[in-house]
Amino acid sequence: MARIANIIIGLLALLHGYILVLEMFFWESPTSLRAFGLTPALAKATVALGANQGLYNGFLAAGLIWGLCLGRKGRSVKTFFLLCILIAGVFGAATVNSRILMFQAVPAAIALVLLFRGRDV
Repeated sequence: MARIANIIIGLLALLHGYILVLEMFFWESPTSLRAFGLTPALAKATVALGANQGLYNGFLAAGLIWGLCLGRKGRSVKTFFLLCILIAGVFGAATVNSRILMFQAVPAAIALVLLFRGRDV
């Protein structure tokens, strides 16, 4: 269970790193427009907001990686950042797009369950 939890945590870190890149550096690109449901005009008007969101996603990725690097001692760090992602995912699904639930909140919840079912995390 612990290994599967860490794999999911690693995938979530990669996802949030990818979101960081999209939001901070490619906010107005066709990929970001599709991913975030933006029009070119809205993306242009909100480029600074996108970059700010990207920075926060980078912090989430960094926290998960930090927890993984700590090994067994990183359980509380992983728990904290997974809870942050879970809460942000539920809020995002309720206020922006329901797909956020499946891409962020559900994997974070699964990782949390596995994290507490595994002995050596």
